[in-house]
Amino acid sequence: MSGHSKWHTIKHKKAALDSKRGKVFTRLIKEIVIAARSGGDPDSNARLRTAITAAKAVSMPADNIKRGIMRGTGELEGGQIEEIMYEGYGPGGAAVLVSIATDNRNRTASEIRHVFGKHGGNLGEPGSVAWMFKRRSQIFISEELTTEEQLMDVCLEAGAEDIRNDGGQFEVLSPVDCHQAVIDALQKAGIATESAELSYVADNLVKLEGAQARAMLKLHETLDDHDDVQDVYSNFDIDESELEGMD
Repeated sequence: MSGHSKWHTIKHKKAALDSKRGKVFTRLIKEIVIAARSGGDPDSNARLRTAITAAKAVSMPADNIKRGIMRGTGELEGGQIEEIMYEGYGPGGAAVLVSIATDNRNRTASEIRHVFGKHGGNLGEPGSVAWMFKRRSQIFISEELTTEEQLMDVCLEAGAEDIRNDGGQFEVLSPVDCHQAVIDALQKAGIATESAELSYVADNLVKLEGAQARAMLKLHETLDDHDDVQDVYSNFDIDESELEGMD
């Protein structure tokens, strides 16, 4: 199981707590605002359509979604949100990408650099690790809802490239431009998804154990909890036993 798909399992457990403290709404509103800069019509803006779908999945009020779109298109005033991708290394040399949405680049850079240093990593220069990742559609489905054979019939026809069994759930990977087609095919087949997002996925993984594994998970968790962090991607590979402390 790859680092990011493994982290998806952890985030799923944290979802209820995140929702209570408003973290999910804040993150999704920022994504809607940024996505809407490329156009406020979700039918012609795949990124906005994905953001709206994610917002509806956590029961975000329609008015909040509408205001986010209007901020992005400039119809409503609001603080300027800048989108940045930070790159660095975690414990054991695992590559880390941190997607940021901030209204204060200098403050956020200082805080993210501090988090990396505190947890045994270091912030790198632009381009230092991004080449290890590919932008892909990443969809998770509970193993209880379907079989690998059924998923292959449904998803490969819609353009998916790979289907992985990550222990309890399937991970469907597709080119970005096939994201909506795969989602539509799953809906038509009556197969519910746990999540569907555009992600950065690494093909080559770094195996971590013991203290390095625990430090990497702590770095990942601390970054993910930062108010300006939209998402964290990594290429770590850790045995399931190492996740026990994250429950």
